[in-house]
Amino acid sequence: MMKEQMPTKYDELDTSQTSIISSTTLARRESTNILPEPIVNSITRSPEQLERPLEVTEEEVRERRHSCWTKIAVAAVLAGFITFVIVDSQTNKYVRAGITTFLQWIEENPGAGVVAFILVYFVATIIFIPGSILTLGAGFVFSASFGSLGVGILLGTISVFIGASGGAIVPFLLGRYLFRDSVGKLSKKYSVFEALDKALAEKGLRIMVLLRLSPIIPFNAINYVAAVTAISFRSYVLAMFAIIPGTLLYVFLGASTGSLADSASGGDNLTVTIVVIVVGLIFGVIAVGLTSYYARKELNKIVADRQGEIEVQHQPQDTES
Repeated sequence: MMKEQMPTKYDELDTSQTSIISSTTLARRESTNILPEPIVNSITRSPEQLERPLEVTEEEVRERRHSCWTKIAVAAVLAGFITFVIVDSQTNKYVRAGITTFLQWIEENPGAGVVAFILVYFVATIIFIPGSILTLGAGFVFSASFGSLGVGILLGTISVFIGASGGAIVPFLLGRYLFRDSVGKLSKKYSVFEALDKALAEKGLRIMVLLRLSPIIPFNAINYVAAVTAISFRSYVLAMFAIIPGTLLYVFLGASTGSLADSASGGDNLTVTIVVIVVGLIFGVIAVGLTSYYARKELNKIVADRQGEIEVQHQPQDTES
């Protein structure tokens, strides 16, 4: 009669390993019910499988290739327009002449001119046509067309704001579609870019408002730069209201020029007009200047603080010996 063998510690170890494997397998099976398939596949693949790339179907390859060529085509067309505008501004100045002709047409057709102005400003914002010319022209033309300084300033400011806001959204969406994938590489290479990207992710509305308030930073450039950061679309759109002070000042300048010319030619209340314009300009310039100063100061502080946090995080931590 054979003796019944007592379980050894090795048998107990084997049994515990089996139970662990069984529980892991069960948990893995249960996880497939709640996790998306790509995540489940990455969890359940063996180390040997992880070393091999996932199989890609021909359809996926075609879709990726089509998406790549679409991005290249859109970027090429956009770059072509922007290059033409920049070169033309230094050579033939066809764009400037076209804007002058367009503003003259608006003066003769004020009703349809408001809608046309918004559409032209919309396109100009996308292709990097300087908005300052159109903004000054809006105040001048609308004041002359409607015969009132106040009406000209109001219509000019509203038209510029609508056209600029719509024109700023399109570059943002295009930039995010075309270039957002490259942000990770830039963030790893440049700590300043990483600091700005993370700061915009956390305080996007505040920082974008400060950027919009600063007249030194090109409006058109911000639209594309913001697209490749982590700022939310909602914060980006809400920050557009920050362009109103600068827009109002430029429109006022344009409207004042027209009003001053009319007063000089007519000889009516010229002194009063000059005083009102000068006082308005002084207060406007001071307000925009102070806003720009504090905005730039606050931006530098935010980026510097964030960059310092990132440098601390990247420093190797001392390990206990």
